[in-house]
Amino acid sequence: MDNPMPMESRDLSGTIQIRVYYEDTDAGGVVYYANYLKFLERARTEWLRQLGIDQYQLAITERRLFVVKNVEIQYRRPAKLDDELSIQTEVSRIGGASIRFEQQTLRGEELLCNATVTVCCVDATSFRPTDIGPTVRTLLKIAD
Repeated sequence: MDNPMPMESRDLSGTIQIRVYYEDTDAGGVVYYANYLKFLERARTEWLRQLGIDQYQLAITERRLFVVKNVEIQYRRPAKLDDELSIQTEVSRIGGASIRFEQQTLRGEELLCNATVTVCCVDATSFRPTDIGPTVRTLLKIAD
């Protein structure tokens, strides 16, 4: 975390592509509602990685973990087997110990679901809230 790579070489769009596999669906071939949370988690993790925030290293070197505190999600249309989805992620608020993400799941231009996810930074030992730290805060502000 001390020497993040230059930002110019990264895709900071906050969008990842996910293909819907059989394991993601119910018997009707529709994505099971809880699997959207997995898609959103992957998108947040990959976006943070693109920014130079390696959550595993953050846990080891700075003893900080991100945990989901709150999720508000609205399902609008179903995703189906073999759909290619775009998951868009952006930060809407950076607090002292929390980050609020706005995320959308799209199939092409069609909005399938949107979510607001708040993650809290906690100490890796006590699991009590702790400041997100200057490195993470700076990288998130640069991406904004």
